[in-house]
Amino acid sequence: MTDSYTARHYGDRAQDYVASAVHSQGGDLDRIERLVAGKGLRRVLDLGCGGGHVTYRLAPHVEEVVACDITASMLQAVAHEAARQDLNNVTTIQAPAEELPFDAGTFDAVFCRFTTHHWSDALAGLREARRVLTSAGMALFIDVTAPSSALLDSWLQSMELLRDISHVRDYSSAEWTAFLGQAGFALEAFQTHRLRMDFASWVARTKTPTEQTVAIRSLQQAAPEEVKRYFGIEADGSFMIDVDSFQVAPL
Repeated sequence: MTDSYTARHYGDRAQDYVASAVHSQGGDLDRIERLVAGKGLRRVLDLGCGGGHVTYRLAPHVEEVVACDITASMLQAVAHEAARQDLNNVTTIQAPAEELPFDAGTFDAVFCRFTTHHWSDALAGLREARRVLTSAGMALFIDVTAPSSALLDSWLQSMELLRDISHVRDYSSAEWTAFLGQAGFALEAFQTHRLRMDFASWVARTKTPTEQTVAIRSLQQAAPEEVKRYFGIEADGSFMIDVDSFQVAPL
């Protein structure tokens, strides 16, 4: 577990994700807070917590938040930031999404934001999320999604992989829906929005090597007009991505 590819890759990037504007802001975080506020939830899971921004929003409204991630340094950064914010009900656990060290029905809610595209087996991770959720619980999965067009999908995955070699896949909305059903979830609400990625901070956050940054820019500049138009590629390489939110309940 501790020597996993993703964990090694993100080992020196934890503070960048705690400080990331893309990860620390957004209407989806407001939505997460509204979902738990006043509900009297006992124990909730932030699965693939990264910089911990979901955890920080959840903590004031629940008895305990378990922040779970594969990368030890991420968890250390989250624990430090939670302490700085006087959030004393945050526990950190190191584990892969596909093998969660919790009993069945442990959590009243599971939240997962911008992490599934790193999992080696997305369906296995979603099945684990279902297993550890109570029968009356709720879950919310938020991630970058791939366009249905094969052309656009290929270009997105290419940029993502050049930028971050631990990237596995941005799944399409249809793939997400199928996975969730196979994992034992019923879709209750769906939202989608577009998010602008500032190119300079996008590559800086993952410490993308110069040669790979140059390759991404070369791809963007040589892209077909359909690709440039869909992703709104700007002169400096900044672009738009699709983000979907899936609110689900156990079947």
